[in-house]
Amino acid sequence: MQRRDFLRLTGPLAAALAWRQLFAVTTAAQPVLQGWTESDEVFTLGVASGEPLPTSVVIWTRLAPKPLQPDGGMPSQPVPVRWEVAHDPRFASIVRQGESLALPGRAHSVHVEVDGLESDRTYHYRFIAAGQASSVGRTRTAPDPEARVQRLRLALGSCQHYEQGYFTAHRDIARSDVDAVVFVGDYIYETDAVNSARMRRHVSGLMDELSLERFRVHHASYKLDADLRACHEAHPWLLTWDDHEVRNDYDGDHDNFGMSVEELLQVRTRGYQAYFEHLPISPRRAPVGANAQMHTRYSWGRLADIWLLDTRQYRSEQACTSLPNSFWRDKMLWRCDATGAPERTMLGQGQEHWLGQSLAASRGAWRIIAQSTQMSPGTFKPPGAEAMLYSDGWDAFPAARERLMTAIAQPRVPDVVVLSGDVHRHVAANLRLNPRDPQSAIIASEFVASSISSKGLSEFLHGWMKASNPDLLYLRGDERGYALIDVTPEQMRCDFRATAHPVRADARFHTQASYVVERGVAGPKRV
Repeated sequence: MQRRDFLRLTGPLAAALAWRQLFAVTTAAQPVLQGWTESDEVFTLGVASGEPLPTSVVIWTRLAPKPLQPDGGMPSQPVPVRWEVAHDPRFASIVRQGESLALPGRAHSVHVEVDGLESDRTYHYRFIAAGQASSVGRTRTAPDPEARVQRLRLALGSCQHYEQGYFTAHRDIARSDVDAVVFVGDYIYETDAVNSARMRRHVSGLMDELSLERFRVHHASYKLDADLRACHEAHPWLLTWDDHEVRNDYDGDHDNFGMSVEELLQVRTRGYQAYFEHLPISPRRAPVGANAQMHTRYSWGRLADIWLLDTRQYRSEQACTSLPNSFWRDKMLWRCDATGAPERTMLGQGQEHWLGQSLAASRGAWRIIAQSTQMSPGTFKPPGAEAMLYSDGWDAFPAARERLMTAIAQPRVPDVVVLSGDVHRHVAANLRLNPRDPQSAIIASEFVASSISSKGLSEFLHGWMKASNPDLLYLRGDERGYALIDVTPEQMRCDFRATAHPVRADARFHTQASYVVERGVAGPKRV
C-alpha cells in the first residue's frame, strides 16, 4: 500500500485522534480562562455552518476581537464558548446547547458537530462568549436517506479573488432560496492581483511570507467581507479546495515555482490548518500535518448523492512544463506525450477507487460530482495542427479522466452531473466516454460556474476554445457569477447567474443562460 493511500484510509481516525490529542495537551498545559470579557466585538468573523447530514450539522465561529492580528487579539489560553441551536431565530425553543473550548492552537476557532437533530429541518444557531452573543446563523439538516425528496437547490461557486472584485455574488446567494452552497475551491488567493485588475487591496497585506500567521490573517481579512459573512450565515456550505488555499498550481507535494518538497509540505501544513480554522468543517476531519480528509459524500434523501472530490492533495506533477514545447508561463502544452502516461492521476489511486465503488453503490436518482476544475475538454486547436492543452487541468491527465469516464459508463451509474469551478467561465458541456472521439457516447453532463470575482480569459480565447471543442455547448467568461442548480426527480436545471466584470459593490445579477438535463438522457439542453 502506498503512503498516500494509507493516509487516505486512516485519515478520519488520525484526524480524530490528533484533535483529541491537541485538545488534551492544550487544556492540560494551559488553564481555561473562565470569566473572560472583552470590550471589543469578539465575533468579528461571523458564524457559519456546513456538512448537513440527516441528524447533524457542523457550526463554526472564531473569536477574534482584533482579526487582522495573527493571534486575533486573543489571550493565549483556551476560552469557553457556549453554543445554542434552536427551532426559531429568537431562541425561544432551544433544542441543543453546550460548551466548547476555543483553543489558541486552533486560532480560537470553534467547530461543533451538533447531533441529535431532526432530518430535513431548518435550525438557527449562535455562540456566546465574553458576555457577547454572535449573529444568528440559519442552517438545515439533510432529509432522511430513504425520503422521496422532490427538490434540492444548490448554489455553486468558486474563485473569489478579493482584489479583483467585490463579493456581491454572495449577497445574491444569501438572499436566494437554496438548501446549501457548494464551493469548489480558491476560497482565498495567496497571490496579489496585477494593478490593472485590482478593485481593492488585500487588507491583510502581501502573502510573500507563507507562514501560519499570514494564512490566518489572510483568511480573516476575507471573512471581514460582509457579503461573504452573510452567505455563510444564511446557508450551510459543502466545501472542497483547489490550489490558491495553499500555493498557486501546486500538485500534491510538488511546487511549480521552485520550492522543494519539504518547503511545500510545510506551506501545505500551514495552509490546510488555516483553512480548517476558518471554515465549518467537522473536527473529525481536522488536518494532520500536511494531510487532510477532504473527499466525502453526502445524500439528499433518494433524490441525489453528492461527492466532493480533492483534486490537489494526491495529483501527479504537471508534465512538460520545463520543455521548449510549452509556453504562456509554461502552462500551455503542445505535443507533450508525457501527459498520456497511464499512472498519472488527479485524484490518487485510493480516491479513484473509492469514487468508482460509491458511484456504483449509489441509490440516488442523481449522482452529482463536485470538484475543482473543468472536466470537459478545453483545448485550443490551431488550423491543421494538434491541439494545445492547459497543463493544470483535466486535459493534461487523460488517463485519469478516462478511468473516471469508464466508471461512470457502467450500467449502474446513470444520471451523473459534474459541477466544477476554477476556470472563471460559465460552461455547459457534454461528457463523453472518450472525450477526443466525437462519435463516443455521451455519458454525463457538466456545469461549470464562473468565478465569484476572479478575472477570466478574453472572449477571443473563449471563442477559440469553443470552436475547438464541440462538446462545449455553452461557454462565456466575460462576466462573473455563480450557478443555481435546481434538482427534481425529473430534471436538473442550471441557471448561470452573472454580472459584469469587474464586480462592483453595487452589482446586480441576472440569469445569463439556463440549461436542463433530463433524467435518463445525458447532456445539457438549453431552455
